[in-house]
Amino acid sequence: MGIEILGLPLYYYIAMVAKVLIAFVFVLLTVAYATYAERKIIGHMQVRIGPNRVGPMGLLQPIADGLKLFFKEEIVPAQASRFAFLIAPLIALVPAFLTFAAIPFGNTIEVMGYKIPLQIAGYYDTAMGKVFDLNVGILYILAMSSLGVYGIVLAGWASNSKYSLLGGLRSSAQMISYELSAGLAIIPVFMLVGSLSLQDIVAFQAGGKWLIWSSPMTFVAGFVFYICTLAEVNRTPFDLPEAESELVSGFCTEYSSMKYAMFFMAEYANLVTVSAMMVTLFLGGWDGPLSQQIPVLSPIYFIIKVYFLMFLAMWIRATVPRYRYDQLMYLGWKVLLPLSLVLIVLTGVAGYLGFNTFFG
Repeated sequence: MGIEILGLPLYYYIAMVAKVLIAFVFVLLTVAYATYAERKIIGHMQVRIGPNRVGPMGLLQPIADGLKLFFKEEIVPAQASRFAFLIAPLIALVPAFLTFAAIPFGNTIEVMGYKIPLQIAGYYDTAMGKVFDLNVGILYILAMSSLGVYGIVLAGWASNSKYSLLGGLRSSAQMISYELSAGLAIIPVFMLVGSLSLQDIVAFQAGGKWLIWSSPMTFVAGFVFYICTLAEVNRTPFDLPEAESELVSGFCTEYSSMKYAMFFMAEYANLVTVSAMMVTLFLGGWDGPLSQQIPVLSPIYFIIKVYFLMFLAMWIRATVPRYRYDQLMYLGWKVLLPLSLVLIVLTGVAGYLGFNTFFG
């Protein structure tokens, strides 16, 4: 293990590949079984059974759905822009997986004498005795999450269908409206922590000092951020880009087979990512009882928190009706955006006046 490549020890590259594989498999399995979980949860909430015919309790239903979509016929509309039509699902899906690279999903663990941070874009410096990650990790996440909308807009335009085009236009307007509020809502977090590093943000919340209950400002900021992320990933009640009642299936109306499935994989992968962001920024990340003393527990706490937020999104889908488009724009521009700006001002004033104890 004394071998070095480009100035870094060999174990760094081995650990990097292992973390990439673990994160990819975790997100992929979560995406597959989130569809099953959502159908089961909403079924019980609506006094139905949900999937129950393929495998015990319907547990093999996601596999059956995947096989069915894989073998279905690929259809490309005659008037579609072929290259853009084919590349759009990839543009929507790939950034959803890349975003997870900057999120710390566990504490630093020790394997065969080497300390490995459970973060893909993280490296433990033995000389300095600390973990280094992307010092602008949150900016990387925001940039990657913004790329996904290009795939949706491109799909709407390339399909050469009025329903798809309207869905793509709605998605772009929705992304601009709510990403602005989401970006502003997390500025109070940076003001309190004094860093854009996600490792520093998690460390700031260690010992149960989660920002979601540190002050009224951070609680409201977390609430605003969660609402905005639901809108960004087109979840109910903000699923206007694919409103079945008026746009058939929106931007993916003309898609079939695995290309159709990739859009839904992107939606659930984005749901995993935004839930992980919410956990990292406001719910203490991987912090939990004994997570510092027993690092193996930290990813378990992280997964439990992420799954709870995903369950909350599914609960909202089962109980809240879809917004009208004018209501969607009103909420984004006239409620959430001014509220985010007020939170930034209040946090700055409180910090200037020295109310640091107010934030825990």
